[in-house]
Amino acid sequence: VLAAGAAAAAAQGRGSDSGEPADRGSATPPATSKITRQTLVDSESESGSLGYGDAVTVTGKLPGTLTALPAPDAVVRRGQALFRVDDTPVVLLYGTLPAYRVLATGVKGADVEQFERNLAALGFTGFTVDKVFSASTATAVKKWQKRLGLPQTGRVELGRVHYAAGAVRIDAAIAAIGDGAATGVLSYTGSDRLVTVELPVSGRRLARKGAAVTVRLPDGRTAPGTIVAVRTVIRPAEGNNPAQTKIKVQVAMAAAKTLAGLDQATVDVAFEAGKRDGVLTVPVAALLALAEGGYGVQVVDGGTTRVVAVETGLFAGGRVEVSGEGLAEGMTVGVPS
Repeated sequence: VLAAGAAAAAAQGRGSDSGEPADRGSATPPATSKITRQTLVDSESESGSLGYGDAVTVTGKLPGTLTALPAPDAVVRRGQALFRVDDTPVVLLYGTLPAYRVLATGVKGADVEQFERNLAALGFTGFTVDKVFSASTATAVKKWQKRLGLPQTGRVELGRVHYAAGAVRIDAAIAAIGDGAATGVLSYTGSDRLVTVELPVSGRRLARKGAAVTVRLPDGRTAPGTIVAVRTVIRPAEGNNPAQTKIKVQVAMAAAKTLAGLDQATVDVAFEAGKRDGVLTVPVAALLALAEGGYGVQVVDGGTTRVVAVETGLFAGGRVEVSGEGLAEGMTVGVPS
């Protein structure tokens, strides 16, 4: 007993454990197709925007007056001034833990280790990179302060450094020179260009961190990319439009020079959710839902037919990977009308 089940199969993608063929019959199907051996690729293309990713706002923590701000699009790297307060620098360092306290001799913690790692990367020596702010660390800090033109206290006051994951690109100034420094000062993005794509929730299978994608640029060229971030975002309701849940994907480009001359642009991103090499495939419409569970295909042999239970694999491009007893490339299968 069987029924056409292509829609159900496409949704469920499961097969029967039985490989026994059903009884032979003589009724021929209204249409047929061949079993092929091919590489199946489950892929989709979505529109994305080329830019620099989400902007981060920096709030000043030092008392005083803003005396210098970087220009938009300027790139600031480790050890350089992000902005200046009372003509002294607020320094960019690399790390994921935000500065939250004064660092001085005797202080211990992961924030100390993060700071010391940066101090060592800037060329200062004579201390051990660990979780203890030692007297040796204080000595190195004094040398760092001297280089920056700061009072040589051996202490790092809260607000003197700001941590980011890497070099940053200045997005926009929020405050103005002459404003109080304890406010929103500026916003920045990463310095590398990213492609941002918003997928519907149904496209979650495409969004795998670390997966390779292909980006098609406005001039028709293609460039490889890698998914570096995936997160769920909720777009609030606007007017008559209900709130929407989206999968936000960010793609890093492997070849920066490919993007020369492009700033903000719309691109197409080809995602690959799955790939199976050299598998037997049939049209999805050829799948039959078996009464005992699972799926089968109707094999046509001359004027006779038989139903063979199959295991289904990857679905892509209107075809599905199948395996079953006696199935081979070139066989004919029925396709229900």
